[in-house]
Amino acid sequence: MTAASVGASPTVEAEASRRSPVVGPAASDLAASARGVLGPGTDSRVGATRAPASGAPGRLSPVEVAPPASSGRPTRGRWDPPLRPLRVVGRFVGPPQPWAPGHRGVDLLAAAGTPVLAPDDGVVAFAGMVAGRPVLSIDHPGGLRSTYEPVASRVVVGDRVARGQVIAVLVAEPSHCATTCLHWGARRGETYIDPMTLIDRGPLVLLPLR
Repeated sequence: MTAASVGASPTVEAEASRRSPVVGPAASDLAASARGVLGPGTDSRVGATRAPASGAPGRLSPVEVAPPASSGRPTRGRWDPPLRPLRVVGRFVGPPQPWAPGHRGVDLLAAAGTPVLAPDDGVVAFAGMVAGRPVLSIDHPGGLRSTYEPVASRVVVGDRVARGQVIAVLVAEPSHCATTCLHWGARRGETYIDPMTLIDRGPLVLLPLR
């Protein structure tokens, strides 16, 4: 059952709508009206739910990232991946301006029903619907926030979560990928960052296209 967003701050979910693919100037058409609901600088294209064609900026052939086996708790400040295996099909593309089009996160290939894991300890900041998409956000130490969509949350606002805990399961729709994928975003303060820079990664392994 998806957790409700009652009591959540109206600004906590800017990141959920800021991961629109780079497809043209229309990406910021709804930004001004969305700022009042989702926070400052939001790039919110409610209808933009499809990925750009193969080869467009931000899109990759599936690449598997194999994190090294852990011999204990990861180095402080480093995250664990939210999915295993970690298959990246859409890379982070930071916008030149906060309101400009971009892809404010990475897309991870996985089947519907796949458990989503907390990358680090934290507190649930938001769990609910944003622009028709089920979204979950968690605040972490160091001013970091992680965001996941589309997911069916297993936690509610205010819950404390532990690194590696199942926080949600991936759902099939709505997805902006050609197939089911998890959009994983990260933010430090008000600045969106590539979540892949926060994890210890092993070698990249190219996967065959299907």
